[in-house]
Order: sequence, then C-alpha cells, then structure tokens
Amino acid sequence: MIKMNMLQAINNALITAMTEDEKVMVFGEDVGHFGGVFRATSNLQQQFGKGRCFNTPLTEQGIIGFANGLASQGSVPVAEIQFGDYIFPAFDQIVNETAKFRYRSGGQFTCGTLTIRTPYGGGIAGGLYHSQSPEAFFAHIPGMKIVIPRNPYQAKGLLLASIRDDNPVLFMEPKRLYRASVGDVPEEDYELPLGKAEVVKKGDHITLLAWGAQVEVIEKAAEMAEKDGISCEIIDLRSILPWDAETVSESVKKTGRLLINHEAPQTGGFASEISATVQERCFLYLESPITRVCGLDTPYPLAHEKEYMPDHLKTYEAIKRCVNF
Repeated sequence: MIKMNMLQAINNALITAMTEDEKVMVFGEDVGHFGGVFRATSNLQQQFGKGRCFNTPLTEQGIIGFANGLASQGSVPVAEIQFGDYIFPAFDQIVNETAKFRYRSGGQFTCGTLTIRTPYGGGIAGGLYHSQSPEAFFAHIPGMKIVIPRNPYQAKGLLLASIRDDNPVLFMEPKRLYRASVGDVPEEDYELPLGKAEVVKKGDHITLLAWGAQVEVIEKAAEMAEKDGISCEIIDLRSILPWDAETVSESVKKTGRLLINHEAPQTGGFASEISATVQERCFLYLESPITRVCGLDTPYPLAHEKEYMPDHLKTYEAIKRCVNF
C-alpha cells in the first residue's frame, strides 16, 4: 500500500491499464504533454508515446465519435471529457451510438471497450459551467454503465474494472476530492466489482445512501446523529447504472428508513429512481417516507455555492425528521 490522492490513483490506474494492454489509449483536450487540466494524465505521453496519449481538438462530439470508431475496431479507448458540464455536445454520440451500437448491429459491432472519464460536481468555486452533476441524464440509457468512486482506493479499482469491462462505461470523478481525498492504495493491479454497492458502516435506525463526494457528507451527518442515539447504516452506491437495488433494499428492510443524498438538483435526480424502486420493494417495511437531500432546482450558483450544497447539516436535520416522523 502507498498513500495516494484520487488524482494519483487515477493516473496509476491508467498507467497499469496501458502497461498491461497496448490497445489502451488515452485522449482528450490537453491530456498529452500538459497532463490534463487537473493533471490526471500526467506523464502518460512521455511514458507511452504520442500514439497512445494525445490531444484532440476542442470538440466533445468529435472526441466520442472518434472513440466509438476506435472501440468498434478493437482498440480500448479511454476518452476524457474535460468537465462533466462539457459532455452535452457529445450526448447524441453517447446515447445513440455508444450505448446502442451493439444492439442495433445485432452484436456484429460494439463500443464495449470504451471508457469515458469526466470530472463532475461542485465544491471548487467553479460556477454554473464547471460544477454540474449530470449522472441522471445518462442513467436513463440502456447499454452502458455509470461508475462514481468516493476515494483513491475505489478510484483505481473501479477505473481498471471499467476499462476492462465489456460494456461502455461513463466514469465520473468527483473533482473536489481530486486532491482532498488521500488514502492507502495497493501498488499492484486490482479491480472492484461494477454494479455493486458497498456498505461502508452498519447501523440500525436509518439507511443513508450516496455516491462520490457525498459519501463523506453523509458520514459527517451520521457522526452527528450518533450523538443523538441514532444508528446510521451508510451505503456507497458506487455504480449508478446498473445500481445495486438488492443491497439497498436489504438495508432498508432492516432499518425501516432511507435518506438519499446527491449533489445534482432534486427534480429528476437519480434519487427519484432509487426512491421508486425501494418503495416498490420495501413498502411494508418503511417507518417513514423516503427522504431526499439534494441540490437545488436552480443553475449551480457561484456566490451561493455553500447554500446550494446538500451538506452534512442539511443531512443531519433530515435524519432527525425521518427518525422522528
């Protein structure tokens, strides 16, 4: 084990994948000699050459269209979209080509070896165009996977599993944790399962569910609630698509309560899908309504970023309301 921050863990995963398989290539805006805007791809071009790590023009639709073609012809592309907010010009390529190519060709062609990396979320004073959390837009699309790590250990293991998965994967990285989250990461090659949630902490009175940077938020809220005698079970969803409904449902059947926290706006957020599924599976076990603590239904603000965030204080208050319903 060595200490890494999330950026270092992602960089290490890319080096591991590119060393193990010469068909893996990394490309995007400024990822080459510059190492990416956050330096996640530092030294890859120097180590593997310009043929396997290179810059693209500033065209997200072109990046993913190019990546689709490479993946369909046997390469293993890892395409970077510089910010999650910039992914929307590539929406048509991802939704109508990446996710559907295998289906529409009857299995003759596939983009299954494609991994799309993108930093998402707020917390860095990035304003409305550098802070969005667009995971729910893509959760509606059959044919791909969506994965979000919460710490360096998860980032390396999940990214390696994503690159080697037989399906296209959107790998979303919580940018405010890039340098803030530091932990022990194995130097050797390892993978973590996609589509499987992790029970971070056992509890009895309420289930708290989040992903990415918000897991730390619900952990802080749980610490506060524990002082009031409220025992919280904490789950990191890790994969948005497919999501682990079994683990979540089993937890809710035990605790009788569920609070979901995500940074994206509440209306149409992925918490809505989780709420509907858990209500169908656990209706007779619920002691109170399922609670959502989410971002506001506004564009992401700059000056009022702290007010916008679904932080540990909002979550703590929601835990008390839920338990005392």
